[in-house]
Amino acid sequence: MLILVRSIAFNVLFYANTVFWLIVALPTFFMPYWAIVEIAKAWGRVNLVLLRWVAGIHIEVRGAEKIPKGGLIVAAKHQSAWETFALLPLFENPLFIVKRELMWIPIFGWLMAKGRMVPVDRTAGSQALIAMTERARIEISRNRQLIIFPEGTRRPAGAEPRYKYGVAHIYAAEGVPCVPIALNSGLFWPRRSILRHPGTVLVQVLDPIPPGLDKDVFFQRLQDGIESATARLIAESKAG
Repeated sequence: MLILVRSIAFNVLFYANTVFWLIVALPTFFMPYWAIVEIAKAWGRVNLVLLRWVAGIHIEVRGAEKIPKGGLIVAAKHQSAWETFALLPLFENPLFIVKRELMWIPIFGWLMAKGRMVPVDRTAGSQALIAMTERARIEISRNRQLIIFPEGTRRPAGAEPRYKYGVAHIYAAEGVPCVPIALNSGLFWPRRSILRHPGTVLVQVLDPIPPGLDKDVFFQRLQDGIESATARLIAESKAG
């Protein structure tokens, strides 16, 4: 019962915090794009504080010193909504690849467009991949960190992985390092659930994958690295 009460309290505060930062962000429509990026990072930091104080969820990041400077690709495990805000403060100038439909949401979507997020039209097939890759190249050339969820959607902690090959195409086209990230957020913030279970989300930044590898070699290395590290993090939390 206590977990339910704390979860409801956090969810109310989470949405209130989101509305607050949307209002604070309105003047950034008339400012350079990096202003909304800084607002988004602040929103993420406050959410992490609320999680700790209200829901009893902490965060431990391992290997952050491995993140290179400048433009790069970040390929992260995707288990919950948690990583859509919690990863932002780890990077200097982050952006996401997002569903095009999210850009249509009043204010929220417009601010994402202002922050130069990369939209993808999932109904456009190969043409969507071409357009997405070109937009990504422009943003990465500005020394931005492109955060990708290679599975495309949230997967429960411990579920069989379903990586999509699009991440390999982007890696081959951009010519920058790719930083894999493993995590176990799904244990504490399950998808399609209002419950927030207390504990510590473990985030492991893995060794960057250098540019120039064969696409198939890269794809296998990325999946093997993220999945093995994620399995270790899940096992560690369950054992604790």
